[in-house]
Amino acid sequence: MAVGYVLINVAPGKEHEVFLAVKGMPNVDDATLLFGDHDLIVKLTADSLATIAQTVVESIRQIPGIIDTKTLAGAEL
Repeated sequence: MAVGYVLINVAPGKEHEVFLAVKGMPNVDDATLLFGDHDLIVKLTADSLATIAQTVVESIRQIPGIIDTKTLAGAEL
């Protein structure tokens, strides 16, 4: 099982709208609104990191209001 976290910055006033759009997507395990450098953190789980990358590029980044994303891949040691 692969795990990834996506830090998201959104346009002012779009936080709740983006949160609701992300929360219902496939592979999204959790989403939390934040205060600080980023507006939202999303936990993704999938069979592979390739699926996580595909979800970020093809689904999450396409949501209107998202300005920037940073994806962090979970490591298995």
